[in-house]
Amino acid sequence: MDEALVRQREAFKRKALSTPTVEKKKLDESAAAFKDEPKKKPKTAPPSSAPKLDASNYKTMAGSSSYRFGVLARIVRHMKQRHQQGDDHPLNLDEMLDETNQLDVGSKVKQWLQTEALQSNPKIEVTHDGKFSFKAVYKIKDKKALLRLLKQHDLKGLGGVLLEDVQESLPHSDKALKHLANEVLYIIRPTDKKKILFYNDQTANLIVDEEFQKLWRATAVDAMDDAKIEEYLEKQGIKSMQDHGPKKPLAPKRKKGGQKKRQYKKPRDNEHLADVLETYEDNNLTLQGSAVTNK
Repeated sequence: MDEALVRQREAFKRKALSTPTVEKKKLDESAAAFKDEPKKKPKTAPPSSAPKLDASNYKTMAGSSSYRFGVLARIVRHMKQRHQQGDDHPLNLDEMLDETNQLDVGSKVKQWLQTEALQSNPKIEVTHDGKFSFKAVYKIKDKKALLRLLKQHDLKGLGGVLLEDVQESLPHSDKALKHLANEVLYIIRPTDKKKILFYNDQTANLIVDEEFQKLWRATAVDAMDDAKIEEYLEKQGIKSMQDHGPKKPLAPKRKKGGQKKRQYKKPRDNEHLADVLETYEDNNLTLQGSAVTNK
């Protein structure tokens, strides 16, 4: 090998060793590491800890309150429909779940229904043998019971009965109301537009002159309360509303001081004859205006 080439090779090695290349190497490694590092995703809100409702496992979520109350609402709705159709015999829990197609509920839900939910529900009544039936607003089973209820409300001054309460309580209520069309009055309540049933007492019907009917219908009192009506009547010289309404009993007045003792008065006899009778002497009786002598 040529000596000149050997000397050039050795000189190149010395020059390479004298040149610092460590810092450059570290920078290259850090740059490469920065390039290989994946980009960080922007921060997002943490996922909710509540479990997501899935159609496949919804019925298996025994601890879900919405599921439990859904089962209860379905049972109550079914018991109401049975009662309105005339089928009011009581059922146990398994029979209610069978008729509502809910036999796949868990044991925890059954325990909750049996001991808590159905016991405290205002629309469910518990029988003596531990079964359940629908609890309606009124216990009426036919049109005679409905008519008797309306008569009692009319006699006691309790007002009318809501139509929706009658439809809920009376089985086949539409047929019964059709038969009682002449004995029932329907009034629509202006506040919520609900229909109210009243007993149509035929004995209270009066024939009113047409002139009075026109005057009654021409007087608008919809936006007036009792105080304004009373004020208007007083301005017209009418005071017929003064003594209406319950009266408060007046407290007895107490006399000041103790009771005075009554003084005894002697009876007064024949004071009106003081001018007539004059004297009594022996057997002689002398009267004014006449002389009568008895010996």
